[in-house]
Amino acid sequence: MFGEYLLYQVYSFFLAKIMSNSTFIPGQPVTAVVQRIEICKLRHGDNLILGFSIGGGIDQDPGQNPFSKDKTDKGIYVTRITPGGPAEVAGLMMGDKIMQVNGWDMTVVTHDKARKRLTKKNEDVVRLLVTRKSLEEAVKHSMRAPNNQ
Repeated sequence: MFGEYLLYQVYSFFLAKIMSNSTFIPGQPVTAVVQRIEICKLRHGDNLILGFSIGGGIDQDPGQNPFSKDKTDKGIYVTRITPGGPAEVAGLMMGDKIMQVNGWDMTVVTHDKARKRLTKKNEDVVRLLVTRKSLEEAVKHSMRAPNNQ
């Protein structure tokens, strides 16, 4: 039913609880519903363009993160999408939390490390695992038992 979505086990001391009814225990896995997104970078001269900006990281103030409900999440978030750019075409959305880039865990990284992983010159394609509130809600809704059955 959710063919393009999967569950992702995250091992992170810094990751805030992802689903509202889950319990977060530091050092223990957290399960998140994620979507795979593949972005083909746009070549513009010597530059490869993704078409989005990020915010967050373990070295940043989580209180400044507009996408963190409790203002403790130090994850990497999409803060801007270029209209018509590669990221928008691929389905990335503002507010998406980036969990993985090309197989690299992004849940406990600095902002600079995240930027470097995304902008490697020798990679024309970026494969992301992202989570967003609407994915979690869709899965929760599908798991509810129908009334009167």
